[in-house]
Amino acid sequence: MKPKDMRPVLAALPLCLALAACAPLPPPPAPAPDLVPATWPGQETPAAAALPGWQAFFDDPELRRVLGLALANSRDLRGATLRVREAGAAYDIQRAARLPVVNGSAEATRALVPPAQSPIGRALLGNQFEAGIGMADWELDLWGRLRSLNEAARESWLAADATRRAATVSLVAQVADAYLGLRETDERLLLARRTLASREESLRIFRRRWELGAASRLNLTQVELLRQQALAQVAQLEQARAQQHALLDLLVGTPVTLTEPAGALGTAPLARDLEPGLPSALLLERPDIAAAEHALRAAEANVRAARAAFFPRIALTAAAGVASTQLDDLFDRDSRAWRFTPALAVPIFNGGRLKGQLAVARVRDELAVAQYERAIQAAFRDVADALAARHWLAAQADALAATLALQGERARLARLRYEHGSATYLEVLDAERERFGAEQQLVQLRRQQLSARVALYRALGGGASTMD
Repeated sequence: MKPKDMRPVLAALPLCLALAACAPLPPPPAPAPDLVPATWPGQETPAAAALPGWQAFFDDPELRRVLGLALANSRDLRGATLRVREAGAAYDIQRAARLPVVNGSAEATRALVPPAQSPIGRALLGNQFEAGIGMADWELDLWGRLRSLNEAARESWLAADATRRAATVSLVAQVADAYLGLRETDERLLLARRTLASREESLRIFRRRWELGAASRLNLTQVELLRQQALAQVAQLEQARAQQHALLDLLVGTPVTLTEPAGALGTAPLARDLEPGLPSALLLERPDIAAAEHALRAAEANVRAARAAFFPRIALTAAAGVASTQLDDLFDRDSRAWRFTPALAVPIFNGGRLKGQLAVARVRDELAVAQYERAIQAAFRDVADALAARHWLAAQADALAATLALQGERARLARLRYEHGSATYLEVLDAERERFGAEQQLVQLRRQQLSARVALYRALGGGASTMD
């Protein structure tokens, strides 16, 4: 190609690039709406604070070990990670759409031209050889359509990553709660077995008394009934423990073998109690809210892309290379060839397709706004519920601990009255049954207190910033 032949191309390319650079930038997304108060119910204005990572929040080494196994083996978390990679690849594809696609080509053609179409009135048999590079349909993004689509793909990628972090927080909370449930079942089972052993000993004593005539058949039957109830409770808790262990194995993604607990629930360190006065602004660190915000920005970008589709579209096609009828002459100086083809497409009639696409994008944008606001409000309620549970479960546990002490004293006094002949054994039976029930309830309440701490930690974001 001669230098003077390139002048039209060289003159047109800067103009095209300048027009592309003048594409309007997308407006910044609107700030998050002020949907929740700055403090939680009943709290003073707090100072800024941050949540610790899960390694610092959970004090139990065994629980930290189980959580590490879950993060390494969970299939759900692996699926969330793969969805992030998928969204990243989709973003790469969309980002490449803004750049020209340059291809190399080589072509050899042998053709027969019939006499009716031949310029010399007889058949012609000839060859055509071509080689070169070129680009086809490179769109100049004058109105920001491709840029908006690129932004939408990027925000979708970020939303997928935030969803992965939300899945991580959820997994940590679920595994911790399942672990606490297993610890609760183990402790209740230990109490039930201890009670069963005590009642079997009582049955042995009363059977001997009955054989010696020192106790009635009714007393013996009542003791047997008490033992059967303890035996049924042990069987029920054994089943619950097997199911809870299976749930923990499923969440972790691999069979879990646990060591003996260091102490009873409420005495051994398991999960820290978060300091009061945490700001409600921590909600914005929740990964599910971040995912909703990125989805909102993606929807806004899609609206801009749908609006830009109404404007004319300019695309460039260009090629440069060599062409010859003889292969030996293909790379001669006189075989150079080029072409430059700008194209303008103006939407005139499309049956309302563009209007429909814009309407769909606007509706999805409004839906994303509603989902974002709903996510913030739901998060505030999650925290408020967890705070209420933490407060009132502590009050219930204190009351039940006092009740258990009274039930133990009642059982002791009832047995003394029975041994001195001042009461029937039915009174002893009722006292023993109610004390056993209070023991079981206290273990359940202590587990619920720990679960409330985990729920509060999760509702505030679960230290998602430390899980990247």
